[in-house]
Parts: sequence; structure tokens; C-alpha cells
Amino acid sequence: MTTLQHIAESIPNIIIKGNSLQTIKGLAKLDSSLSKEDLCWCSDVNIESLKAVNAGNIICNQTTPEAYFNSNCNYILCENPRLVFKLIGDKFFADLSIEYKIEKSAFIDASCKISEKVKIGHNAVIEENVIIEEGSIIGSNTVLHKNTKVGKNVKIGCNNTIGGVGFGYVKEDDGSYSVINHFGNVVIEDNVEIGNNTCIDRAVLGSTLIKKNAKIDNLVHIAHGVEVGENSLVIANAMIAGSVKIGKNTWIAPSASILNKKTIGDNVTVGLGAVVIKDIESNDTVVGNPSKSILKK
Repeated sequence: MTTLQHIAESIPNIIIKGNSLQTIKGLAKLDSSLSKEDLCWCSDVNIESLKAVNAGNIICNQTTPEAYFNSNCNYILCENPRLVFKLIGDKFFADLSIEYKIEKSAFIDASCKISEKVKIGHNAVIEENVIIEEGSIIGSNTVLHKNTKVGKNVKIGCNNTIGGVGFGYVKEDDGSYSVINHFGNVVIEDNVEIGNNTCIDRAVLGSTLIKKNAKIDNLVHIAHGVEVGENSLVIANAMIAGSVKIGKNTWIAPSASILNKKTIGDNVTVGLGAVVIKDIESNDTVVGNPSKSILKK
């Protein structure tokens, strides 16, 4: 529990419109059922919803027109309502404490190097020569195959398979297919987050690389030899084929597919369900099947 005044003293660059002494007891969804002690946020897309709200405390854009305000409500005005909601939630309402421990049901090979402050969930499997650095969390039922390297403060969810053999086959003289041995590994740098039920394959040679601060959603497939750049996001059901290189600050939308060996630049947006069959230059946005730029002619 806190007050709007306490929030204003703790979170920079916000303005309180209304009763700054109002007590806040919890977080809620933006709708007509809000009570006077609830806190929610409103994006610019949902601004029309403000008209139906007759109580509560609402984080909204500082450019919101006065016509949308209700005298029975209080408002936190800021430049980025979503970010401010996150900051308030983290500071006043979320339990961010972590008990670093290794569950008894986890299997960890004796050759692994595991830092002291690491959390490993139930039935996780950590194979030979895996390295996990301080502050990292490995969810239940996740498998880290041999030689995988996990940096500091990495969060890996449940039911993931990281460092497995990719879909690499060679056609024999008799027409049958045989798998190519994968001698590489997966390297996950600091502050990466990986959701649940995702597969990241190790490289045939060298490393599949997930760089600092990248975020990988649930149900994503990242094939052997891929490089995901710093601060890039790969969203649910995306498929990144072998040896793709993705730059910094790039957004790969849900269900997008990228053909093997393509290069995606920095600050790129790959749209929902896009099928990428060509390289994409930095600062572009592509959509469709096959994907085409909507910024460049």
C-alpha cells in the first residue's frame, strides 16, 4: 500500500493531477469497475476507455486532453505510461525477491561450473561442461546441453531445450539422409530472458549466440549458428533458421520466419507472420509473404 504522493516522490518525471494523498492498495485493469484505491494505466490506443471510468487512479500520457478526465479520478501524467506502470509495480507491489537454490530433482553433471547465486528448478538437466554465472535462473524441466554458456542475470523459463542438435542433414550416395555432427555450443550473454517451450540449437561449428539483453518469447525456434543481437526481441512462434544474423534493437514479430543465412540489420521491425527470404538493411520495416519494405521503395 502506498499513496500518490509517495509514488511521485519515488518515480521521476511524473505529475499528479488530483488528490495526491489518495491511498493506493492495488493494481487493476482499466475499466468501469475500478475502485478509488485501484491503480491502472492507459495507453494512447485505449484513450477512449477513460470516458467510462468513474473512479480510480490512472497513469496516462501527459498529452491526454482535459476532456477525457473525470473529477472523481486521479491521474499520473507522464511521457511513457507503460514504463511508469512497470516502475510503480516493481517498487510497490511486486515481490522481486529470489531464493537462489538448486532443487534436489535437478540433474547437474559434475563437470559444470555453477555460480553460488543461481536458481535451478525441478527436473532441470544441466549436461557436461555447462557454465552458469551469478544471478541466473533456470526453470523447471529445462535442458541445457553440453558446453552451453549462460551469463549473469539470465532468466530461462520452463521446458526449454538449449544446445540440442539442429536440423542439419547430408544426403548420402544412396539417397538417404544422415545428421551432421554439431561440435559447437550455445552462448547466452548477460541479462538475456528466454520464455517457456523454446528451442535454441547449438552451432555445427562455433556458437549460436544470444547477445546481451535480448529477449526470446515462448515457443520460439532458433536454429544452429544464429546470432541474435543486443537488445533485440524475438516473439512467440517465430522461426529463425540456421546461420541468420540479427542486429541490435530489432523486433521479430509473432509467427515471423527468416530463411537461413539471411542478415537482418539494426533497428529493424519484421512484421507479424512475415516470411523473410532476403537480407534486410538497418532501420527498415518489412511485412508480408514474401516480406517487403513498407519504408523503402
